[in-house]
Amino acid sequence: MTSYRQMYYHVIFHTKRNKPSLDSDCKDVYNYLWGIVKNKKSKLYQINGIENHIHLLVDIHPTNAVADFMQDLKAYSSAWIKKSKAHPHFTGWADGYGCFTCSIHEKDRLINYIKGQKEHHKTETFEDEYRRILIENGIEIDERYFLK
Repeated sequence: MTSYRQMYYHVIFHTKRNKPSLDSDCKDVYNYLWGIVKNKKSKLYQINGIENHIHLLVDIHPTNAVADFMQDLKAYSSAWIKKSKAHPHFTGWADGYGCFTCSIHEKDRLINYIKGQKEHHKTETFEDEYRRILIENGIEIDERYFLK
Protein backbone atom coordinates (compact mmCIF):
# COMPACT_ATOMS: atom_id res chain seq x y z
CA MET A 1 0.00 0.00 0.00
CA THR A 2 1.21 3.50 -0.76
CA SER A 3 0.90 6.69 1.24
CA TYR A 4 -0.86 9.69 -0.18
CA ARG A 5 -0.21 13.27 0.77
CA GLN A 6 -0.52 16.78 -0.55
CA MET A 7 1.39 19.47 1.31
CA TYR A 8 2.09 22.83 -0.25
CA TYR A 9 4.30 25.33 1.52
CA HIS A 10 4.57 29.04 0.84
CA VAL A 11 8.14 29.83 1.88
CA ILE A 12 9.58 33.32 2.36
CA PHE A 13 13.11 34.27 3.35
CA HIS A 14 15.12 37.45 3.06
CA THR A 15 18.62 38.82 2.90
CA LYS A 16 20.57 39.90 5.96
CA ARG A 17 19.16 43.15 7.34
CA ASN A 18 16.73 43.19 4.38
CA LYS A 19 19.55 44.66 2.33
CA PRO A 20 18.63 44.83 -1.37
CA SER A 21 21.65 42.72 -2.31
CA LEU A 22 20.29 40.54 -5.11
CA ASP A 23 20.27 41.90 -8.64
CA SER A 24 16.80 42.60 -10.00
CA ASP A 25 17.21 39.69 -12.41
CA CYS A 26 18.31 36.81 -10.22
CA LYS A 27 17.28 33.87 -12.39
CA ASP A 28 20.63 32.29 -11.62
CA VAL A 29 19.68 32.21 -7.92
CA TYR A 30 16.21 30.86 -8.72
CA ASN A 31 17.71 28.10 -10.88
CA TYR A 32 20.18 27.17 -8.15
CA LEU A 33 17.40 27.04 -5.54
CA TRP A 34 15.32 24.91 -7.92
CA GLY A 35 18.23 22.47 -8.17
CA ILE A 36 18.40 22.18 -4.38
CA VAL A 37 14.64 21.57 -4.23
CA LYS A 38 14.94 18.79 -6.84
CA ASN A 39 17.89 17.22 -5.02
CA LYS A 40 15.71 17.09 -1.90
CA LYS A 41 13.09 15.08 -3.87
CA SER A 42 10.72 18.01 -3.62
CA LYS A 43 8.76 19.96 -6.23
CA LEU A 44 8.95 23.67 -6.94
CA TYR A 45 5.76 25.21 -8.31
CA GLN A 46 6.82 28.86 -8.36
CA ILE A 47 9.73 31.05 -7.30
CA ASN A 48 10.19 34.81 -7.51
CA GLY A 49 11.16 37.76 -5.43
CA ILE A 50 12.86 41.11 -5.42
CA GLU A 51 16.27 42.39 -4.35
CA ASN A 52 15.80 41.59 -0.64
CA HIS A 53 13.63 38.48 -0.43
CA ILE A 54 12.38 35.36 -2.19
CA HIS A 55 9.07 33.49 -2.21
CA LEU A 56 8.64 29.84 -3.16
CA LEU A 57 5.63 27.59 -3.49
CA VAL A 58 7.00 24.13 -2.91
CA ASP A 59 5.92 20.60 -2.07
CA ILE A 60 8.55 19.41 0.43
CA HIS A 61 8.99 15.64 0.27
CA PRO A 62 7.95 14.04 3.58
CA THR A 63 11.41 12.56 4.12
CA ASN A 64 12.62 16.15 4.69
CA ALA A 65 11.87 17.99 7.90
CA VAL A 66 10.91 21.56 7.00
CA ALA A 67 13.64 23.00 9.25
CA ASP A 68 16.32 20.81 7.65
CA PHE A 69 15.03 21.59 4.17
CA MET A 70 15.17 25.33 4.84
CA GLN A 71 18.59 25.16 6.47
CA ASP A 72 20.01 23.37 3.43
CA LEU A 73 18.22 25.64 0.96
CA LYS A 74 19.61 28.77 2.60
CA ALA A 75 23.10 27.46 3.44
CA TYR A 76 23.85 25.93 0.03
CA SER A 77 22.44 28.87 -1.92
CA SER A 78 24.24 31.43 0.26
CA ALA A 79 27.58 29.68 -0.27
CA TRP A 80 26.97 29.44 -4.02
CA ILE A 81 25.90 33.09 -4.39
CA LYS A 82 29.00 34.29 -2.52
CA LYS A 83 31.31 32.00 -4.49
CA SER A 84 29.80 32.93 -7.88
CA LYS A 85 30.20 36.67 -7.16
CA ALA A 86 27.22 37.29 -9.48
CA HIS A 87 25.57 39.32 -6.70
CA PRO A 88 28.51 41.20 -5.16
CA HIS A 89 26.47 42.95 -2.44
CA PHE A 90 25.00 39.70 -1.09
CA THR A 91 26.28 38.90 2.41
CA GLY A 92 23.90 36.07 3.23
CA TRP A 93 20.35 35.24 4.23
CA ALA A 94 18.82 36.49 7.46
CA ASP A 95 18.17 34.03 10.25
CA GLY A 96 14.77 32.41 10.13
CA TYR A 97 12.11 32.16 7.45
CA GLY A 98 8.37 32.05 6.99
CA CYS A 99 6.80 28.75 5.99
CA PHE A 100 3.04 28.48 5.65
CA THR A 101 0.98 25.49 4.63
CA CYS A 102 -1.71 25.99 2.05
CA SER A 103 -4.34 23.92 0.32
CA ILE A 104 -4.73 22.93 -3.29
CA HIS A 105 -7.50 25.54 -3.50
CA GLU A 106 -4.92 28.28 -2.83
CA LYS A 107 -2.28 26.93 -5.21
CA ASP A 108 -3.16 28.95 -8.33
CA ARG A 109 -3.67 32.15 -6.34
CA LEU A 110 -0.26 31.75 -4.66
CA ILE A 111 1.48 30.97 -7.95
CA ASN A 112 0.08 34.21 -9.41
CA TYR A 113 0.94 36.14 -6.24
CA ILE A 114 4.53 34.94 -6.36
CA LYS A 115 4.79 35.65 -10.10
CA GLY A 116 3.67 39.24 -9.44
CA GLN A 117 6.27 40.12 -6.80
CA LYS A 118 7.96 42.94 -8.71
CA GLU A 119 4.65 44.64 -9.45
CA HIS A 120 3.29 43.96 -5.95
CA HIS A 121 6.24 45.61 -4.25
CA LYS A 122 5.65 48.89 -6.02
CA THR A 123 2.92 49.49 -3.43
CA GLU A 124 3.85 47.37 -0.39
CA THR A 125 7.20 47.01 1.37
CA PHE A 126 8.58 43.60 2.21
CA GLU A 127 8.14 44.27 5.93
CA ASP A 128 4.48 45.21 5.46
CA GLU A 129 3.93 42.18 3.24
CA TYR A 130 5.55 39.83 5.75
CA ARG A 131 3.54 41.27 8.65
CA ARG A 132 0.33 40.89 6.63
CA ILE A 133 1.10 37.27 5.74
CA LEU A 134 1.92 36.44 9.37
CA ILE A 135 -1.37 37.96 10.53
CA GLU A 136 -3.34 36.20 7.77
CA ASN A 137 -1.86 32.91 9.01
CA GLY A 138 -2.75 33.60 12.64
CA ILE A 139 0.86 34.01 13.76
CA GLU A 140 1.67 36.38 16.60
CA ILE A 141 4.38 38.81 15.55
CA ASP A 142 7.52 39.08 17.67
CA GLU A 143 8.61 42.69 17.20
CA ARG A 144 12.25 41.87 18.05
CA TYR A 145 12.57 40.46 14.55
CA PHE A 146 11.25 43.60 12.90
CA LEU A 147 13.63 46.09 14.46
CA LYS A 148 15.68 47.97 11.94
